[in-house]
Amino acid sequence: MKYDYLIVGAGLYGAVFAREAADRGKKVLVIDRRPHIAGNVHTEKINGILIHRYGAHIFHTNNPEVWAYVNRFASFNRFTNAPVANFRGELYSLPFNMYTFNKMWGVVTPDEAAAKIAEQRGEITGEPRNLEEQAISLVGRDIYEKLIKGYTEKQWGRPCTELPSFIIRRLPVRFTFDNNYFNSLYQGIPVGGYTEMVSRMLSGTEVRLNEDYLADRHRFDSLADHVVYTGPLDAFFDNRLGRLEYRSLRFENEHLEIGNYQGNAVINYTDREVPFTRIIEHKWFEFGRNEDGNDLPTTVISREYPAEWKPGDEPYYPINDRKNNDLAEAYRKLAASESRVIFGGRLGDYRYYDMDAVIEQALLRCSEVL
Repeated sequence: MKYDYLIVGAGLYGAVFAREAADRGKKVLVIDRRPHIAGNVHTEKINGILIHRYGAHIFHTNNPEVWAYVNRFASFNRFTNAPVANFRGELYSLPFNMYTFNKMWGVVTPDEAAAKIAEQRGEITGEPRNLEEQAISLVGRDIYEKLIKGYTEKQWGRPCTELPSFIIRRLPVRFTFDNNYFNSLYQGIPVGGYTEMVSRMLSGTEVRLNEDYLADRHRFDSLADHVVYTGPLDAFFDNRLGRLEYRSLRFENEHLEIGNYQGNAVINYTDREVPFTRIIEHKWFEFGRNEDGNDLPTTVISREYPAEWKPGDEPYYPINDRKNNDLAEAYRKLAASESRVIFGGRLGDYRYYDMDAVIEQALLRCSEVL
């Protein structure tokens, strides 16, 4: 059977493209090298608790068209992301807001908090030379030392003084008592999980799992007129210009016979001594209850460890420094010459995208080519 489109990757970009192509009468085949659909937003049940297998994913957007689109395939709960930072046993609200400033300095009014930050920002004069100086110039030394430095160094695997300043162009500072991490009009998590939502997107489309496109490219290319590729950009070209760099993650899951481990879905550990960056307690993404509304008696936590990426690991975050961005741009020029292939998603474009941006990008591309 000849297909109009072979879609490599059953994540959000691939699933949206598949849905739009099928709705326009195209014959579509979706393949994925993993044994499941939904890519990094894959969710699965463990002891009745919906687990975000590849880390916390909270859907949020200001785009009403994207929000209307995802609501075709799922109902969303009212989850609001309000993470907590743990610095050596001291707990702080994120993003930086009046609760944070009160705990940090004992200030009570917004004017007092603003004055404290302004005083500490003055430590940096001239253009910041690295991430440390950039962060201090934005929020001051105290917040940097307790809530940014250790977490960032774990996340990137190198000292803040060796990281470029442009990685932190701005930091959210709120002189209000608002713990909602996102400034998004729409926010929530799909009831039943992301995998169920993606399954509905792929309804009626042929999907083959455990299929590695790059390992058998000639055979797969012969199956379709066009290819939608969402894998690593450099790998498509056999790394001929060099390897792009990524950060990876390792998860340590634990099922506990208690009802409440930390009282919040996400707690960040911001000191350098703790090897993981955060602990996710998955049950709180659905308010600690099952589909029947009953309290879940046990819990599952995941410790998240950043790691250097090496071939064979899952690539999570593109390292968007100048060296990698220049290399990615060279690969994009090669990609532009591939008339049969559409590149998309985080890996296919080598850019960090939130989920709503991936969906928006896919819908835009569909409107151009379908």
